[in-house]
Amino acid sequence: MKLKNRLLISFFIITIVPVVLFNALMLGLKEVIRKASEEQLGRNIVMQALKHYMDDGGLFDELVFNFCVAEFVILLLTAIVMVVWIYKGIAPQIKVLKIAANNVKEGNLEFSVATGGTDEMSEVCNAFEDMRVRLKNNAKDRLEDEAEQRALISNIAHDLKTPITAIKGYAEGMLDGVADTPEKREKYIRTIYNKANEMNTLINELTLYSNIDTNKIPYNFQKLNIHSYFEDCIEELGMDLENQHIRLDYANYVDPDVLIIADPEQLGRIIHNIVSNSVKYMRADVASRIAITIKDVGDFVQIEIADNGKGIATKDLPYVFDRFYRADASRNSAAGGSGIGLSIVKKIVEDHGGKIWVTSKENEGTTMYFVIRKYQEVMYE
Repeated sequence: MKLKNRLLISFFIITIVPVVLFNALMLGLKEVIRKASEEQLGRNIVMQALKHYMDDGGLFDELVFNFCVAEFVILLLTAIVMVVWIYKGIAPQIKVLKIAANNVKEGNLEFSVATGGTDEMSEVCNAFEDMRVRLKNNAKDRLEDEAEQRALISNIAHDLKTPITAIKGYAEGMLDGVADTPEKREKYIRTIYNKANEMNTLINELTLYSNIDTNKIPYNFQKLNIHSYFEDCIEELGMDLENQHIRLDYANYVDPDVLIIADPEQLGRIIHNIVSNSVKYMRADVASRIAITIKDVGDFVQIEIADNGKGIATKDLPYVFDRFYRADASRNSAAGGSGIGLSIVKKIVEDHGGKIWVTSKENEGTTMYFVIRKYQEVMYE
């Protein structure tokens, strides 16, 4: 029951009950007089007795005193009952709130105070419960963020060791005169350059991850011709993959005039990250191949990037876009990477209003699919 209603009921009981009881006493006295009349004491006798009673000041004062005492007792008992009733309706919930507040102060966010009542104290308890749940969720999110940051630092530190070790080794070889021919020196310098690029890629991923976490990716959306953009992209990719002895196939089935709305730099990052991921997990027993196919799917353009690498186990497929998830639990140095590449890809695709998904079979290969919305002119009449 709401506190307002409790107070109203208490007010009426405190003011009405004493009056009712007092009147009941007076009616009782009247009944005594009536019965005396019926017992043939005679009206005159009764009136004389009452007159005598009234004329006797001591008896009258005693009567008034007794009535005052009776009224005081009635008021006192009524007030005690009402106070106890109100206290019983509030005190238990206040006690529960106090215990819950102490639990929150001590860091225990599992103590629930939810109630099904509709009174004010229940509303306070439910508001406290909402606060507790929010604090619990915030604490959980904070712990997850801290775990992710530790994982990122651990991953980056692990993956930086390999190129740093290589750079030191080749630099020492040059200093010690091991690279004693122009060909060896060129090989050593090229290796140092490539390892420095690997380190730069890892640092860029770290910076981009920080921007993603705070929703501060700098997008520059433009109208892009799907054919022109991908021809330039394929030309650049083809040179890199050729140096790694990987065949690149390209097919574009979209009308040459189709435009998309995208950030050219971030779209390039999507393709680069997916292709780089494919290169990391190529098989040594087959001729490596990557195929990029562009298709028209209504209001969207679909890009497919397929490889014939190691593939992904079925149990790992639902998690490939999760941050820091890597199917290669051993984290062998040949694969490398911070474990956030595909999570970055997913974030950028979704910020473009698209969608990304993957299919794969172990020892056969993996295909990444994502869609980007077409540019459409808005016609006004």
